Parts: sequence; structure tokens; C-alpha cells
Amino acid sequence: MKPHQKTFDRIRNAVLPEFRERVADYLVEYENVLQDPAAATDQACAAAQQLRGYLRGLNTTRVLGMEDWEDLDRRVAQEWPLGATTTDVPG
Repeated sequence: MKPHQKTFDRIRNAVLPEFRERVADYLVEYENVLQDPAAATDQACAAAQQLRGYLRGLNTTRVLGMEDWEDLDRRVAQEWPLGATTTDVPG
């Protein structure tokens, strides 16, 4: 099993059944970056932040329940780097 696959599986399972196929198509992009050990830290951080935003949007549109969203958001924040990127550092 790929690293963090359980998180992506949880996302798919938490989404209402009629939206799972569409959501799964979007998740592939996040999975490709976040499960790539060679991905740059900046790239992984940006993808993790975007994934959190996507999950928030799924919650807002009621495709994902609040309890599921809170759990998944916490998991993403714990599993991937969400700190400052090199572009955020004054230079």
C-alpha cells in the first residue's frame, strides 16, 4: 500500500456515493504529488493546502459531512507538511 493511502481511501468513503466517482477523479492529482517521495517540499505543502481547501469545499456543498471533514482535515494537516514554503520566506 502506498504511503497515506488510508487517508485517500477515507476521503473516498466519506463522500456521498453519488459523488464518489467525480471526487475520485480529482483526488488522483493530489495523490500523485502527496504520495511521491521525490516531490519537492514546496510542492507537497501546496498540494496538501489545496487538498484541505478541496475538502472544505466538499463540506460546504454537503458532499462531505462536517464530522468527516474535521477528521480528514486533521489527518491531512498531520500527514503532510503545511508550513511555510520557500516562496513565503522573506529574502
